[in-house]
Parts: sequence; C-alpha cells; structure tokens
Amino acid sequence: MIDAVLDAPVAGRQLLDRIHSAFEASPYLPSGRMEIETNDGSVRLVGRVTSYFEKQMAQEVLRRVDGVERIENLLEVNWA
Repeated sequence: MIDAVLDAPVAGRQLLDRIHSAFEASPYLPSGRMEIETNDGSVRLVGRVTSYFEKQMAQEVLRRVDGVERIENLLEVNWA
C-alpha cells in the first residue's frame, strides 16, 4: 500500500501521479507498506518492505521519474 503526502496541490499531485505510474509499471514493486512524501522535487520514502532488494528497487524506480531531483530512502527492511 502506498500513501502520499503532497507538497503543493498541483505540482505535488503531478509528481505523485508520475511516481505511482512508475511503481505500477515496475515488476519489482515493493510489497511492504510505504509512504511517499514530496517537497519541491525531493521525495522521501518511509515505511517497511520485506527485503533489501525491494528497498533498492523502490529507489531505482524513482531515479527514472521526471521531476524527482532528490531521493531520501528511509524504508526499513522487516524480515518477519
């Protein structure tokens, strides 16, 4: 499940739409719970995933999204 916190009504929504599209297109979509926070081109991922691979893939997907200038990957790996 992906939750979002937007920075600006229009710009934040457009960036979030591009992020959601990128995650939907990826076969490596993390199965854990994530929250995406955007602020003027910066994106912060917060939440839990089930492997380090998923954590890295979430970040790699974001690298290819137009408008993402900075990524802060705070996802935690929960093995249980």
